[in-house]
Amino acid sequence: RRCCAVIIMKSLALILLFQIYGQSLSQNATRPNIVMVMSDAFDGRLTFDPGSRVVQLPYVNYLRELGTTFLNAYTNSPICCPSRAAMWSGQFVHHTQSWNNYKCLDANATTWMDLLEANGYLTKMMGKLDYTSGSHSVSNRVEAWTRDVQFLLRQEPRPVAQLVGNMSTMRIMRKDWENIDKATNWIHQRAAPSHQPFALYVGLNLPHPYRTESMGPTAGGSTFRTSPYWLGKVSSELITVPKWLPLDSMHPVDYYSTFTKNCSGVFTEEEVRSIRAFYYAMCAEADAMLGRVISALRETGLLNNTVVIFTADHGELAMEHRQFYKMSMFEGSSHVPLLIMGPGLRSGLQVKQLVSLVDLYPTVLDIAGLSPVGALSGHSLFPWLSKASAFSKKEHPDWVLSEYHGCNVNASTYMLRSGRWKYIAYADGLSVPPQLFDLTVDKEELHNVSPKFQDVRAHLDKLLRSIVDYPKVSTAVHLYNKKAFTAWRNGVGRNYSQVIANLRWHVDWQKDPLANEKAIDKWLNVHSLKPSTSSQLMLHWLQQANTAMQTQAIEFIVKSTV
Repeated sequence: RRCCAVIIMKSLALILLFQIYGQSLSQNATRPNIVMVMSDAFDGRLTFDPGSRVVQLPYVNYLRELGTTFLNAYTNSPICCPSRAAMWSGQFVHHTQSWNNYKCLDANATTWMDLLEANGYLTKMMGKLDYTSGSHSVSNRVEAWTRDVQFLLRQEPRPVAQLVGNMSTMRIMRKDWENIDKATNWIHQRAAPSHQPFALYVGLNLPHPYRTESMGPTAGGSTFRTSPYWLGKVSSELITVPKWLPLDSMHPVDYYSTFTKNCSGVFTEEEVRSIRAFYYAMCAEADAMLGRVISALRETGLLNNTVVIFTADHGELAMEHRQFYKMSMFEGSSHVPLLIMGPGLRSGLQVKQLVSLVDLYPTVLDIAGLSPVGALSGHSLFPWLSKASAFSKKEHPDWVLSEYHGCNVNASTYMLRSGRWKYIAYADGLSVPPQLFDLTVDKEELHNVSPKFQDVRAHLDKLLRSIVDYPKVSTAVHLYNKKAFTAWRNGVGRNYSQVIANLRWHVDWQKDPLANEKAIDKWLNVHSLKPSTSSQLMLHWLQQANTAMQTQAIEFIVKSTV
């Protein structure tokens, strides 16, 4: 009897294990693999016409033809860490308090990748992650903290184009290519033999500009570098030279950004064309890396059961609005690519719905058949992707929110895109004038029609305030900046003067270091500096600008835009 009982117990255990294993196999067989490739600084307008004509992007086109392209996808913050923090958490920036590249998510924050792993997915993250607190340079964080100080200092090297190699030189961004090699090896050696569904994230640095080494160890990235091979992918005759407003007609926040990005001097038309051509060539190299990942999936027979997502943390202005880099709500900076292809998903579809990076968290979970944990800022995009007609569309807001609180901008910035309108509010909404653009007739965003359409402005401001109490958030950021800077200065101790004088702004700082330190002391000692004083600060910054340089620049702009 005892022997029979043992046999029966083992048989029941085997049956139970078989049932569990069989359910697991069945579940895994129906759950698709998920691969996300996230580029850095990739202009989303290059993924559809007419932008897609200027550079050959065969693998972006592949995703566009076999998947869904979101034509109006935006970053939730036009800078690396806060943007990625929003994507990984599904939360708006003011919820995570990701104020700059230094302050983002806690290391133990739950991401959608964590939830996939907890629910049976084999997971791997490689390349540029950049979403937790504590990263990036000292310069980057100090510049963000001191943006209310009454000085105007160039914080970036002048943007330049640099040609390297020859027609056979393909691997320019070597670190990215190393990560792509690791990703393809992981697909072949780990994902393919596994019986689990897998999720792979690959973060690229391209087409982010390279560090300008001639400016020393603290220099930022202002070098657009590529080879003749990638330049051959660019249709030079289609490169446009963007129109610029005269410096004295720019919005004060845009002027501050232009100056601190070292773009207020004179640029020839050839320089602007070259920077833009090199940027597009860098996008072509990033596209080739995406292609390597897609090829590895095809070679292993995994592509037919894999959802592939291509997106970016933000765009690149590439000399639009007399700026490079990001940190702006203009389309070149805030509009990101979003293409999704996979089994059971629609092909060749172009979706006009306004979406943003926070929507990827619930979308990925929806694809995996999982429910999100807690409240999210984003909404699943699966209803637009799925072929299943029985799947009804959940409500998705008809607006997107982006906000920015970091360096190279001297006021917290909030962008609400709704329908044809883009509304941009600053600080407390009173001291700095807002901007309003009608994107249907002003794609270049050169005409602020806020004074003309006051009813539209009032409606959008009311909607924005219903989403985020932005004056309150601006005040919180202002207080954080003072507290964080004070803690940093105390930590540096007696070396403070030397350290702060040799950050990225060292060229301008060292013209009068004592005056600059006094300006910081004055800022710190004003205990209740209200956001309403920012207009006076901006006037001070404008007055500091070199008049002769402005005159030369304005004359050049007039000649080049007539």
